[in-house]
Amino acid sequence: MHTPFKPSRSEFLSLRGLRTHVRHWGSVDAPKLFMLHGWMDISASFQFVVDCLKRDWHVIAPDWRGFGLSERVQADCYWFPDYLGDLDTLLDQLAPSESIRLLGHSMGGNVATLYAGIRPQRVSKLINLEGFGLANAVPAQAPARYAQWLDELREPPKMRSYPDTGAVAERLSKTNPRLTPERAAFVAQHWAAQHQDGEWHVQGDPRHKIVSANLYRTEEVLACWQNITAPVLWVEAEHTDVWRWMGPKAEVRAEIDRRMQVIPDVTPALIKDAGHMLHHDQPEALASLIEDFLD
Repeated sequence: MHTPFKPSRSEFLSLRGLRTHVRHWGSVDAPKLFMLHGWMDISASFQFVVDCLKRDWHVIAPDWRGFGLSERVQADCYWFPDYLGDLDTLLDQLAPSESIRLLGHSMGGNVATLYAGIRPQRVSKLINLEGFGLANAVPAQAPARYAQWLDELREPPKMRSYPDTGAVAERLSKTNPRLTPERAAFVAQHWAAQHQDGEWHVQGDPRHKIVSANLYRTEEVLACWQNITAPVLWVEAEHTDVWRWMGPKAEVRAEIDRRMQVIPDVTPALIKDAGHMLHHDQPEALASLIEDFLD
């Protein structure tokens, strides 16, 4: 039997000149828990985990710039450090004098973990869901990377549209077969919106798909991670597919372990029978893990 979705409310803030959508669940007087979504995702994606939390929390989840209901940038591409700037500004507005509980998934996990090392005094506890970073890069890749970036600026990527929310839900279920029909239908209503052409378009700026001109500098990232003072819960999914974009499985496993171990106070955890979208696949198990750690 389905438990009704906990209601959320929307707020729009000006963050560094962009109209930014922030989703809230729970009482404003309850302890705050900030949640940061991943690439091509939305704040509403955390609904199922929020539904499974047993304690009263004030969950605060922004839509990153160019995702969900937040404004898109006027520039021709997106820069990763801007997520850090947006988070810093968000916290200045909603938790100006607090050390906060911070959770991030995938790209959001990477932003959260970097931020916790850059502003260690601002984060009291950190939960990283599958935010492992990107594949190692070497300087010799720079010429080709810059060329790829220039080429993609000339011909920006596009995304397909869908005739109705049923087709959107079908697309989500195809990407993640563990997603139940009910959850797929819920996410579809927030992940896409109907435009004037009558079609449903993903609520994500296609320009997010333009490759970064800058290579991923692993050692710089780890220098930030080493600076984290908060206890960190490092959560992986049993059936994660990060290997697809990071390299051969055995090599990636060793590299992920190396990265995790630079964090001074880290507790690893595994969610069984879940893929990369573990907050969709096993929200009950994840919620339990979150609350145990925060307690």
